[in-house]
Amino acid sequence: MKLLHVDSSVLGTHSVSRQLTAEVVAEWGRSHPNTTVDYLDLAVDAPNHFNVDALAIKGAAQPNPTEAQVRENAVSERLVSQFLASDVIVVGAPLYNFSVPTQLKAWIDRLAQVGRTFKYTDKGPVGLAGGKTVIVVSTRGGVYSTSEGGQALEHQESYLKVVFGFFGITDVRFVRAEGVAMGDEPRAAALSAARADILAAAGVAANQERAALVA
Repeated sequence: MKLLHVDSSVLGTHSVSRQLTAEVVAEWGRSHPNTTVDYLDLAVDAPNHFNVDALAIKGAAQPNPTEAQVRENAVSERLVSQFLASDVIVVGAPLYNFSVPTQLKAWIDRLAQVGRTFKYTDKGPVGLAGGKTVIVVSTRGGVYSTSEGGQALEHQESYLKVVFGFFGITDVRFVRAEGVAMGDEPRAAALSAARADILAAAGVAANQERAALVA
């Protein structure tokens, strides 16, 4: 089993999402010991924002691509191949200005390739990257999930669920820590709730139940 660990927070060691993605990967490894891990730090190694050079060659053969088009296509190919080769993807996705970090969006733009992660048919688009598990670590300074107004403001979890679904991935799990900027007590409660989510997302409860049945 191959796991791709993706971080996108720009906060380094101060990042809650980075802390929690590391815990997810460690917990997944404990419950799935044959997992190999590949790591991508988008704050350090982010692709360029999607531009005309990336678009020009993406999904189509160009007879005489420019150097810029070749370079951007190589970046897209590296990222989509890494993604498609992974069985499990753990994504750190902090809420920045009601959405995801620009580095994370740039990565997703490189993954969205006709013929690789989706295709168009006479009945509409069809995802080609099914059969994977995506675990999104969602971190938020405030609380958005408990009110209609808050849910209308966030374009983070909602966006990621849609775009991974568009790629054909139906198993999208969320580890959520919200309210982490609202003081020590809310932060501690948020981390505690997230760690319960981690156990569920890593399948620990299901594995323990199976082990009990075998015993």
